[in-house]
Amino acid sequence: MGRAPAGRRSLRLAPSDPAAAGPPVRVTTRNADFQQWQALLANRAKRTARRELLIQGVRPISQAVEHGWPIRELLVRDGQRLSAWAEGIRASLRGRCVLLAPELMEELGERSDGPPELILVAEQPPDDPGRLVPRHGAPVVALDRPSSPGNLGTVLRSADAFEAAGVLVTGHAADPYDPKSVRASTGSLFALPVVRLGPEEEVEAWLEAGRRRAPDLLVVGTDEGGEVDVRDAEWWRPTVLVVGNEGTGMSRGWRARCDLTVRIPMGGSASSLNAATAASILLYEARRSRQG
Repeated sequence: MGRAPAGRRSLRLAPSDPAAAGPPVRVTTRNADFQQWQALLANRAKRTARRELLIQGVRPISQAVEHGWPIRELLVRDGQRLSAWAEGIRASLRGRCVLLAPELMEELGERSDGPPELILVAEQPPDDPGRLVPRHGAPVVALDRPSSPGNLGTVLRSADAFEAAGVLVTGHAADPYDPKSVRASTGSLFALPVVRLGPEEEVEAWLEAGRRRAPDLLVVGTDEGGEVDVRDAEWWRPTVLVVGNEGTGMSRGWRARCDLTVRIPMGGSASSLNAATAASILLYEARRSRQG
């Protein structure tokens, strides 16, 4: 696994007290435990209330373990030999271990090519805005009411790749812990701070705290009719990059907070870009500009 780039703040979470390891528990039927895990896949309210998520897939599981996410339960495919990777993950974790019947693992893994070896039940981190600090050369991406979990996960992946300081999800938005978002992020969800804020007052308080720390903080909105070409923005300053909703763009609240709006020059007949695509281009240009 790669190390965090030099100068990037550690993204590891303080681990919670894991459950005593004890002997594995075997589950062969759709009992109450299974129904709770199933609810974490499809029921956002249950995920939020329990502050848990399911982690599926080799890379997301590896990233969650590498970045120290608190793991509450380890679900293991029962009755079949595990790979060296899966055995290594299993040996490194102390949470409750559950041996799950293959057909139940396949259902939770949401795969058609057979049951996965492992699934993790992890703890969601707190939505503490203090985890997001725009810095010189590392913007915070503010997603304004993203409606698609897939787009949200794609932005998380790009924010990680282009060394953003974190991602803020505001308003009535898709859930970053939705399985579709987790999969689309390919594990980047676990590598950088992601914070959800709802009320406008919380967003305003976070911005005010940011301006106290960095008086030259720049809030940059994205708009097809933006005032400034993306190549001409002052990306070296501590920046909050605002990406609006896929269909309606930025809300009036975010638009009023912007110090400037930027546009991506385009040709062809397309009138606009997908929000995740636009965010990726802007993050790339911001990083290229800073390095240049």
